[in-house]
Amino acid sequence: MTRLAITLAGALLALVWANTALAQNYTIQPGDQLSIEVLEDPELNRAVLVTPDGRISFPLAGSVQVGGRTTTQVERALRSALAASFANPPTVFVAVGALAPSTPGAALEADDTLLVYIVGEVQAPGPKSVLPGTTVLQLLSQSGGFTPFAAVKRLQLRRNNPATGDQQLTIIDFRAISRGAVIRNEPILQDGDVLVVPERRLFE
Repeated sequence: MTRLAITLAGALLALVWANTALAQNYTIQPGDQLSIEVLEDPELNRAVLVTPDGRISFPLAGSVQVGGRTTTQVERALRSALAASFANPPTVFVAVGALAPSTPGAALEADDTLLVYIVGEVQAPGPKSVLPGTTVLQLLSQSGGFTPFAAVKRLQLRRNNPATGDQQLTIIDFRAISRGAVIRNEPILQDGDVLVVPERRLFE
């Protein structure tokens, strides 16, 4: 290995070590900027912006879901997506270069966003801040993906009526959607909505 290659490898390892604490705890959000390095092909190295639906576009990998994932999970996803373009799976490093802007005028303020929740069999459950007009499928892009135990045929969107206290329940068959089914009147999220991803039954 040449001196230049050794220096480059050392610099990239330093980047990974510096990012370790963040990668273990922080889940990527729309508006974040990611710094991506591919050791085997430096021409691919670049900074990319996470779009409002929680995805990035990367050469040779296409559109990749990153919202709700840690940098370590994104590294694995990119490595898998890029593998077909290399003789061996490439070495990919991902760091959060900049967080989504929060200053007035740079992004929507908290009063302009909705607070919704996703619970159950997803990798990144919890409260999510979303833009007005966000759909259930767009919310799922921030979930980190389903666990192996998710009952994806019967997602539950639960919505409370603050005036009456009644709860409205909408069942969503994500499996059918993933196979090409057309969604008619896809629910638009409202403040306080809860998306439940239940655990699948034994023979489901």
